Amino acid sequence: MNILVTNDDGIDSKGLHVLARTINELGDVTIVAPDREFSGAGCSIGALHLQRPEIHDAHVEGIKKSWSVSGPPALCVMFARLGAFGAHFDLVVSGINPGANVGRAVYMSGTVGATLSGRMGGLSGIAISQSTEGWGVLGQGYEEMLESQKWETAATIAAAAAEDMLASPPAEAQILNINVPNVDLADLKGVRKTRVGNAPPRKMSTVKLEPKPGHAGSYNLDMEWGEPGEDELDDTTDVGAVMQGFASVTALGHLKETELADDASPLVAIEKLIS
Repeated sequence: MNILVTNDDGIDSKGLHVLARTINELGDVTIVAPDREFSGAGCSIGALHLQRPEIHDAHVEGIKKSWSVSGPPALCVMFARLGAFGAHFDLVVSGINPGANVGRAVYMSGTVGATLSGRMGGLSGIAISQSTEGWGVLGQGYEEMLESQKWETAATIAAAAAEDMLASPPAEAQILNINVPNVDLADLKGVRKTRVGNAPPRKMSTVKLEPKPGHAGSYNLDMEWGEPGEDELDDTTDVGAVMQGFASVTALGHLKETELADDASPLVAIEKLIS
């Protein structure tokens, strides 16, 4: 089995390395990861005609084949599924992201975006994220939070899910978004099948413009963060499950349209414009 491992925190991320070495026991692992931080990149691939992405050899201890790409994780996966690295891949595993990708963070997450890119090419994927002390903001953990990360817990859970998906591939490409509390495996309360919650555990509260000294017409952004919330403690949501100490597993479906009436006002307005 050929397994593609990527992330949105860059090729030097410890979480990526721990994940890849754990998954390596299940098959032939190739790492293809961004050359730098791309948190919040979602499923973007960037303006290819402008950025002219490059690929470089990389070294990750214990992994035979590792590459870095000067672009976001979805682009890494797109290049891989189109044959840039030779192998046909059976599964994409993305992470370990420091910071839970739950609630609205799912829409912005580069960790999740990598698996969405894989599904476009018919590949199933697992996005694996782990909460941080203080909960971070929108799936992003601060550098000072990472010293206490228990990466092995998330890696072990990701490996169990990957082993099952490789042994029993779903009929159609499937994405599992798995989030794990930052605790030892023995201290997990269990696992919950979850839906996407309404908000992350901690979110940005306000953004203000601050004039940049000496630069007329330019501004810095003063970003303030809310405190970790306790308003969503329903363990059927990804937010509530992780906040209560459970591993959360959410199957992410395809983007779907909503119903629009035949006489909806936007249709009428456009019809008037072109008739």
